[in-house]
Amino acid sequence: MAFTLSGDDACRTTFPTPIPDPYWVAFSPSASQLIHLELDASGLPVDSSWLEVLAGNQLKTSSHEFSNPIATAYSGHQFGVWAGQLGDGRAILLGEIAGQELQLKGAGKTQYSRMGDGRAVLRSSIREFLCSEAMHALGIPTSRALSVVGSDMPVRRETIETAAVCARLAPSFLRVGHFEHYAASQNQVRVKELADLLIQEHYPDCLSSKDPYLELFKQICIRNAELVAQWQAVGFCHGVLNSDNISAIGITLDYGPFGFLDEFQIDHICNHSDQAGRYAYHRQPQIMHWNMACLASTFIPLLENQYSEEKAQDILRDALEIFPKSYASTWQSLFRRKLGFAIDHENDIKLVERLLQAMHDSRVDFTTLFRKLSDIKKTDCVDAIALRDEFIDRVSIDQWLSDYLLRLQMELDDDATRKIKMDGVNPKFILRNHLAQEAINKAQQHDYAEIKTLLNILSRPFDDQPQHEKYAIAPPKDLQKVDVSCSS
Repeated sequence: MAFTLSGDDACRTTFPTPIPDPYWVAFSPSASQLIHLELDASGLPVDSSWLEVLAGNQLKTSSHEFSNPIATAYSGHQFGVWAGQLGDGRAILLGEIAGQELQLKGAGKTQYSRMGDGRAVLRSSIREFLCSEAMHALGIPTSRALSVVGSDMPVRRETIETAAVCARLAPSFLRVGHFEHYAASQNQVRVKELADLLIQEHYPDCLSSKDPYLELFKQICIRNAELVAQWQAVGFCHGVLNSDNISAIGITLDYGPFGFLDEFQIDHICNHSDQAGRYAYHRQPQIMHWNMACLASTFIPLLENQYSEEKAQDILRDALEIFPKSYASTWQSLFRRKLGFAIDHENDIKLVERLLQAMHDSRVDFTTLFRKLSDIKKTDCVDAIALRDEFIDRVSIDQWLSDYLLRLQMELDDDATRKIKMDGVNPKFILRNHLAQEAINKAQQHDYAEIKTLLNILSRPFDDQPQHEKYAIAPPKDLQKVDVSCSS
């Protein structure tokens, strides 16, 4: 398990605080397979004691006992400013099952709770549950969501809401912020222990390197570069890429003010608390690179056994360059596939960039536009392509479509084969904010059917599912903006 540092006052035993009269709000049969839970015909655990455990009311089921739940301290940069010590103010790690860490979010106060009371609300828990599972189905590395357990206990946010506990699974919840925490206190022993733990459990190939710690840093950079490229390719905005929210194993963590793009806007901001736009869609790669630089500063002592401090800094600075290279390579590959290109051509990226600019200028829906591209046939005439009607500048999009048709002539695949491949990378269904909000509204009236419907649809995002066509349609203008903040 990721946090077994003995005698560490930044890793403290923390027991969940019970909630009254818990009930199931949502449960993921898919995520439950990771920990081998036996389910009944309704898709819930056969062992009813799991409801109490996932509510934070007890620590034992018929087959598992969580004897040492913990909360951990971490530090980090928030909106580019050093924030000092932070920590699991709303999360308690119960323990490990089948290689997965099980964490409860919203199960009460911890030693690191700040202004918040350690509780989560139904609204934010449903959003995290649905998005975690949607991202997994899209093939994007992420923490998983096992369940949401609700209670009618009141919790104050901007208004009085009801409590909920979201159970999360991940191979590790270790963050960049954990390294920053120990580095800030110059606890080099702990920094080394964290690095050794990561190598042992998640980056074993680093052991064969002549400099395992340098290789570990590079691999963390590569994983996060590839991750953010995948976000960009599906139009996902995280919303709060503080260094303490960045995974050390390259998975998506901490679903708060996130959002998938509807109308494409290159500088879209999904978090209304982000007034300067630091975490806007187009800045996500740059900010992730910046966070890797924060991590690099914590690795300097790990290299000082072989090099001077100055030399270690130079080596890590050079190693950081692996991030933009990995990001560019992954981004280009993903967008080539989105356009149906199996063969690389030197002008492909210019073609992608021209399309994105045209989409931005006309505020075209990101997901449906890329999905519709697979309907284009090599023999089509530009005038007959329906999606041109979605663009304001007809001259510009007609020229792009003409160039795209010429480019498709270079491909060896026939139209039908290319459509299958394109539909396998361009989702039809994403968790649009207005869909999540509709499920939340119903859940607040104790109707949880819409959550289950969305979960089932989003588990097959690339399938046509014609019976669910309304879930693929871009929202009307009045539903384009759903207010989301860090408290979400």
